[in-house]
Amino acid sequence: MSKPSAVVVGVGAERGLGAALCRRFAQGGYHVLVAGRTAAKITKVAETIISAGGSAEPIATDATLEQDVVRLFDRAMAPGDGFEPADLVVSNAGNNQRIDFRELTAQQFEDFWRVGCFSGFLVGREATRRLVPLGRGTVIFTGASASIRGKPGFAHFAAAKAGLRMISQSMAREYGPLRIHVAHVVVDGGIDGDRLRNRAPTLIKERGEDGLLGIEAIAETYWHIHRQPRSAWTWEVELRPWVERF
Repeated sequence: MSKPSAVVVGVGAERGLGAALCRRFAQGGYHVLVAGRTAAKITKVAETIISAGGSAEPIATDATLEQDVVRLFDRAMAPGDGFEPADLVVSNAGNNQRIDFRELTAQQFEDFWRVGCFSGFLVGREATRRLVPLGRGTVIFTGASASIRGKPGFAHFAAAKAGLRMISQSMAREYGPLRIHVAHVVVDGGIDGDRLRNRAPTLIKERGEDGLLGIEAIAETYWHIHRQPRSAWTWEVELRPWVERF
């Protein structure tokens, strides 16, 4: 019996959301295409999945480059013997940095937009091009609190994430009737992963373990979205620690 396939775009460190999504989908019986910019990191994620008895394939991908994304989906829809074409896609690429608006350069603004928004357009377009003919599939976008509100020092990030949210909403309305489930996950709070622990260790101490979102818990929500009956699909869900103010 052949395995279904999934694509996760924006995978980095093993202790990160992208890697957690790959592991959860593999646990659910999927062959996972692990896509990210750094070959060493995605190879490590794939090896961990395989060593646990799962199935995964690392594919070096810059999600801001059209040719890379097209090549990734060419592989995803023809993953080889024993694997079905992908029917689960996650666009998880993103970056963040506080920058005073007066000091924000045009290049920085464009770079954040390309990673946070343009990459989602490329992934979403290629996913729907391939899934619509199949008449099935799930496409999930990773959002942030900046998707729905702008904060001082984060205009560039909010612009990108808000744009991504509108892409996902437009896609959901256009392709839901064609049996493609499009969803947007607002991750509102700090994620307990390598990025935050390395860059802001004092923040971890201030918030405590209850003040961070667990990566496995987030991944479980993505899996639930994919498994939802089509009579009650989610377009958007917000996730935050129970102590987070909003």
